[in-house]
Amino acid sequence: MTTRSFDKAPSTAPLMLKAVLPAIPVIGGLPGIKHGSSTVPDLVLERRGVGTDPKHLERYNEVCGFARTDTLPATYPHMAAFALHMTLMTDTAFPFAPVGLVHLRNRITQHRPIRIDETFDVSVTAADLRSHPKGRLVDLLTSASVGGEVVWEEVTTLFSRGREGAEEETSPPLASVEAPEGVVQWKLGGDLGRRYAAVSGDRNPIHLYPITAKAFGFPRNIAHGMWTKAHALAALQNRLPDAYTVDVEFQKPILLPGTVVFGSRSDGGVTTFGVTAARKPSTHLVGRISAS
Repeated sequence: MTTRSFDKAPSTAPLMLKAVLPAIPVIGGLPGIKHGSSTVPDLVLERRGVGTDPKHLERYNEVCGFARTDTLPATYPHMAAFALHMTLMTDTAFPFAPVGLVHLRNRITQHRPIRIDETFDVSVTAADLRSHPKGRLVDLLTSASVGGEVVWEEVTTLFSRGREGAEEETSPPLASVEAPEGVVQWKLGGDLGRRYAAVSGDRNPIHLYPITAKAFGFPRNIAHGMWTKAHALAALQNRLPDAYTVDVEFQKPILLPGTVVFGSRSDGGVTTFGVTAARKPSTHLVGRISAS
């Protein structure tokens, strides 16, 4: 396993350009640009001594709806890892071209809260390339450590549509979970994707403007999945334990602007939550929180 270390987060702007190149006819098939490996890269990307900029955290909290505390929201370390994710996915040893990948699931385990004044180390690698009935799946594994102790972990599951898939998945994490009914409406502005992109660095065109989203097959720009997960956790913030695992599955995209409904229920130490359409009976996200 090769380890590549970064003193600071890689710039996401050139990485976004690099991500788009494989999708361009002719250019996408050139050596040094084409993806298509049958394995995951034998590579670990890491950043050490990552600190928290209070102003950036304040902007993140404002966009996602978190109340200010002396610890980081459980979704915030994803910000430190995102550029490493992009670096890994744009490496031609990665099995899929980034454009067209679907963020299908996300699992975060917070072993303990990370204080704002703590520095932490971030590590990212890819694993478990596997079949799906409609294509293939791969996981990005991320961890954050403080003083050598792993305090936070994330599994980002990506789906690539294709003809390779044949096998049914074994026990998808939220296969039998349905979104609870809710009464809390979220009215989301058309600029939400741009606001979240400004703090996260995730400037995927599908999130920014209707015209850029249409180029990738969407009628309008869509909300970031990780914003939706973060906003759901913000809605439950005063009920979250210090140590927990939160799984979500992203289902139908949220078109912007739009109105969605948030619902949750708790039973035996497990909280189930979901985001559904305000008018049509469809689910955007379903999630489950269990204490560690």
